[in-house]
Amino acid sequence: MDARLDYFASPTAGRVFKHVMSAGKIIHDSPLPAATQELVALRVSQINGCAVCVDMHTKEAAAAGESEVRLHLVAAWREATVFTEAERAALEFAEQGTRVEDAGAGVSDEVWERAARHYDTEQLTALTLLVSFMGLVNRLNVIARNPAGDYRPGQFAARA
Repeated sequence: MDARLDYFASPTAGRVFKHVMSAGKIIHDSPLPAATQELVALRVSQINGCAVCVDMHTKEAAAAGESEVRLHLVAAWREATVFTEAERAALEFAEQGTRVEDAGAGVSDEVWERAARHYDTEQLTALTLLVSFMGLVNRLNVIARNPAGDYRPGQFAARA
């Protein structure tokens, strides 16, 4: 499978990606726990059908010490007992923030309040930015039909 576009060969994409990668690094360096970030990025990518990002975030999380069991259960987190209440709140927030049309008004007040019990304002801001950021990069990959499977942990760290 070949990608429709090579973003790294495009001068326009190169200029845009410089800012996109910088934004991603800012979110990554935020006070939102790293494990939560990877779980949320993985769940948003699963919902959006972005194989590239599922590949990336599964491998990054595993390299950071995340267990296989938790990674395998992200797609069915509601029925899994391996996630903390804070992670469950973040995953629910991520789902509603990703499925905006399905969620009606986006993230409901109840889901926001559950997340706010576990995350301060800066962490909620980072969570909101992460869900939105993942939507952007998921769409870029899905539209271009970028193939997945050969990502190596840390591969894009030097580009940020």
